[in-house]
Amino acid sequence: MGKKVGIVNSGGDCAGLNAVIASIVRAGVRMGYEFVGFEKGWEGLLSPIKMRPLGIPEVAGISYLGGTILGTVNRGRFGAKQGAGDPRRIPREILQEAKENVEKCGLDGLIVIGGDGTLSGAMQLADVGVNLVGVPKTIDNDLSVTDRTFGFSTSCQIVVDALDRIHTTASSHGRVIFVETMGRHAGWIALRSGLAGGANAILLPEFAFDMRELLEFLRERQQRAGSSVVVVAEGVRIRDRSAARQRRDQEVMLGGAANMVMAALDEIAEPDEFEMRGVVLGHTQRGGTPNSADRMLSKAYGVAAIEAYDRGDFGKMVYYKNLTMMTCPIMEAVGTLKRVTEGDLEYHTARKLGVFVH
Repeated sequence: MGKKVGIVNSGGDCAGLNAVIASIVRAGVRMGYEFVGFEKGWEGLLSPIKMRPLGIPEVAGISYLGGTILGTVNRGRFGAKQGAGDPRRIPREILQEAKENVEKCGLDGLIVIGGDGTLSGAMQLADVGVNLVGVPKTIDNDLSVTDRTFGFSTSCQIVVDALDRIHTTASSHGRVIFVETMGRHAGWIALRSGLAGGANAILLPEFAFDMRELLEFLRERQQRAGSSVVVVAEGVRIRDRSAARQRRDQEVMLGGAANMVMAALDEIAEPDEFEMRGVVLGHTQRGGTPNSADRMLSKAYGVAAIEAYDRGDFGKMVYYKNLTMMTCPIMEAVGTLKRVTEGDLEYHTARKLGVFVH
């Protein structure tokens, strides 16, 4: 007789989420499992419970869809991370309620899909005795143990497509256009897409940069090429300044990084020296159809997750390393973020090609 497993996805949506869900169900049903999905992330597991059956008919045709059929939230009673990953303990009574609801629903355990915050919550739930396996989900590609997370490739392609268009209008008008991407604490989207999309400058959260150095770079560019395109990660820092701001509910809010850089540049440049514009790509990077690379990766993650669950690898996360799916304790996955360093291939390549990357 098959076991019954719940699926939870929480945090921000990204391309490939539905493909992971569908693959867990499709592979799991063949192995004798039944599934339910909890709606709106962890909130659906807490009272009042919001869940729905997930069988082959329910997941048919969803793998190419963006977003998640279960819905999601990135805050609530189960919030377990804030800022750059500082741990926040979930109240014992919330963890106990979640555990009791798992039992009340007749579930053997959970498969949890999420980033460092979601998986930190999953780790605490595992500590009180819930069987679960984690699947990494972050378009920022910043979980330390895995080579690549699903949604990242699609997000980068969306930025590259935008840059292809922005280059033509920047050169036509002789403008400096600042393109703001996602990237709270790690600048992988900005770096990978900026390099692929021919950005002239790439500003990352990992390195505080000097505004006067950027000014001189852009002056030289204007004299030589007449225009520039600058990619700005949303968590960028000018020396010790940051575009991030903290909300009362622990969620870090970002946005306005491109405007912040333009305003700082305008303070030290000559009057009307540059004609500047800002483009915030925002949630376009999250939405829409996953590309072929993310569909394949998502399906591999889904199959690996139910296989790990079937082996009893509880309290662990599946991850992608050297073209292979592996497992590790969730603690190892959420302990540190994977950030850009000067030794990374993309960073080295950009510098050698004359890109202002800081």
